[in-house]
Amino acid sequence: MKFIRDSVHGNLKLEEFEVRLTDTPEIQRLRRIKQLGFTYLVYPGANHSRFEHSIGTMYLASRLAKNLQLDEDTETLIRSCAIIHDAGHGPFSHVSERVLDSSHEELTSKLIKESQLGDILSEKFSLKKILRIISGKGSLGQIISGELDVDRMDYLLRDSYYTGVAYGVIDVERLIYNMQIDDGLVLRSKGVQAAESMLLARYFMYPSVYQHHTTRIVNSMFRRCLRKLLEKEIVNAHEIYRYDDTDIIAAARSQSGYIEDIMSRLDTRQLYKRVYSLKLDDITHPEAVFQMDSAKTKKVEKEIANDLGVDIDCVLVDVPEYPSFHEMSTPVSLNGKTVKLGDVSNLVRALKDARFNHADLCIYLPEEHADQAASLNFQDYLDIHK
Repeated sequence: MKFIRDSVHGNLKLEEFEVRLTDTPEIQRLRRIKQLGFTYLVYPGANHSRFEHSIGTMYLASRLAKNLQLDEDTETLIRSCAIIHDAGHGPFSHVSERVLDSSHEELTSKLIKESQLGDILSEKFSLKKILRIISGKGSLGQIISGELDVDRMDYLLRDSYYTGVAYGVIDVERLIYNMQIDDGLVLRSKGVQAAESMLLARYFMYPSVYQHHTTRIVNSMFRRCLRKLLEKEIVNAHEIYRYDDTDIIAAARSQSGYIEDIMSRLDTRQLYKRVYSLKLDDITHPEAVFQMDSAKTKKVEKEIANDLGVDIDCVLVDVPEYPSFHEMSTPVSLNGKTVKLGDVSNLVRALKDARFNHADLCIYLPEEHADQAASLNFQDYLDIHK
């Protein structure tokens, strides 16, 4: 048995089997992966790691398992899945994910099969069952990766704590107490207000933290830098889960040309400037912006670069990331019937459209070229009608 002191949840107890999991190189690597990527350049306290989040998720999973009156073996299974659920995250967490062909969930499954994590887990559980749970399948999967899951509960609390942004404070006690298993994870009607509070927290954390305008500039610069490292095969995309933040920074600093320039700018906080912003609630079909793929953005970047007479890598088109609020379909037990959360909460229904209030598509350029962009009509490049 071992205790770990967590900044958010206090003393967390790990049994010997869980200690073996956390002590593997695959999980220890998460200590060197920042939970919020480069957000520390905006909020200096945001230096917490994926490891902290993983053990915090384990703790909340355990509390929920106890409330659901799951047996001891099932609780250990859920706790183990929580520990490993983010093992496949690449450097700087979600920042790198948009550059890769595989999601961190897919990479986590691959890592488990290829590493000693799979060997340890196989001593107690079926790997097939483990992989189903971390991918969100079945009643137990909804605990780890569902619509009101413990993963989300922990990262909202943790990100709020370390950034100092109070929007992420949620009523975990009431949420956990009002969940039950009934053909899946179901929320009791008394937990609707707590669920609304959690969705509101996520809604406000996006513009304040996850999609803060400076964070988005930094992330766009880093993604372009990482893409170049992948293209040059300096970093292996298929084994991205073996690198940590320091590995990528060191690799970028050792290069010359564009990669070195971007890394130097990040090191000294000499960031690109936003030269255009298209508010999504100003256009008729905002969903069209979210559907822009890399080919479309690259085409826009090339056209702008040609007209400005600059290198294409000087132009960054940044499509926003905002939640779709699938939680609207969360099952709620009400008067003996099961209904959807969106059917009993006007607030939840409103959030689905309100997510466009803060979202905007942005275009960035180095400061030395920003003034040149004043003469351009960016709307023509994007071909998105208001």
